[in-house]
Amino acid sequence: MLSSTQRDLIKATVPLLETGGEALTKHFYGLMLTESDAARPLFNPVHQLSGDQPRALANAVLMYAKNIDRLEALGPLVGQIVAKHVALQVLPEHYPIVGHYLLRAIREVLGPDVATDEIIDAWGTAYQMLADLLIGAEESAYAANESAPGGWRGARSFRVADKVRESAEITSFHLQPVDGAAVVDFQPGQYIGLKLQLDGQEVRRNYSLSRAADGRGYRISVKREDMGKVSNYLHDKVQVGDTLELFAPAGDFTLVAGERPIALISGGVGITPTLPMLEHALASGRQVHFIHCARNGQVHAFRDFIADKQKQHPQLRSYTCYSDALPGDKADADGFLSRELLEQWLPAERDVEAYFLGPKPFMAQVKKLLRDVGVPETQSHYEFFGPAAALEA
Repeated sequence: MLSSTQRDLIKATVPLLETGGEALTKHFYGLMLTESDAARPLFNPVHQLSGDQPRALANAVLMYAKNIDRLEALGPLVGQIVAKHVALQVLPEHYPIVGHYLLRAIREVLGPDVATDEIIDAWGTAYQMLADLLIGAEESAYAANESAPGGWRGARSFRVADKVRESAEITSFHLQPVDGAAVVDFQPGQYIGLKLQLDGQEVRRNYSLSRAADGRGYRISVKREDMGKVSNYLHDKVQVGDTLELFAPAGDFTLVAGERPIALISGGVGITPTLPMLEHALASGRQVHFIHCARNGQVHAFRDFIADKQKQHPQLRSYTCYSDALPGDKADADGFLSRELLEQWLPAERDVEAYFLGPKPFMAQVKKLLRDVGVPETQSHYEFFGPAAALEA
């Protein structure tokens, strides 16, 4: 338990974290991912190269330090971290590894004159307090998954029952359990964790579930990324009949219950978690405004699926926007999503629950546009594909 003196020491480091937090977390990841075989599979190296992972951790550490007296003020951040940890199967034995390298990075980056023994002891205690909080929440999630009908703990073997090319960049993988038993239900918008052995090394990734739950299997729809070691392996090597190891579904980006109209706004592969959201909303009779933005028709996945749903459900309104249309492409608008388009495509009454996903610049723009057209910020929801971080708009 933190003493009052230790709390004061933690808060005294806030200015240092505001100016140098990202340098500290970059050093932390550099140390840990170079030296720790146990921690390496839990992290995506692409997020290291882009700076997203260090930036997200720096933000989380800063928020923790700022709110060390009132952790409830962290709001949804803890839930987001727990969900991602559960999908990747972060376990109690991983926390001492992270703590060791975090304290070492604080000492090495800030230097012994600033990172005194008292500061290190305070941060060590604060880290353990946070670790205990996360471990408890994660164990509750693991236990709930295990005890639910069709649930399990740890990795479970699934067979690739089908592999479907959805666009020039996105391929779907239909997955069924090798044991033939039922699979646990999930909430629309959640994702699963995938464990692979590539080149003799274990890697883990999260992928959104892109089809409504049916109790028999799952579908993920994966975009081929230029530097994506796992996505390229899935596209090029994994075939029907192959076996993949999955962790149970997780995630707190889910539909808010109610009767308000829903706006689902996606960019690129951000369409994948909106599909089960769409199916669930239509089944409940809610009005849905489905807006998808893509570069062109070649990379626009699930267009026929959405068109079929629109024929079946008169309460569905669907719109497409192509930023770089090709000859022959048919979309409702060319260029980028704008305030003018949203004003046309959303209900005149802005009392909607809006969900948006896609590349981070796209989401930042959509967040601003929704605010500009009058959608209440409390009814504006988003999720990151990669590390959780603040979304400025």
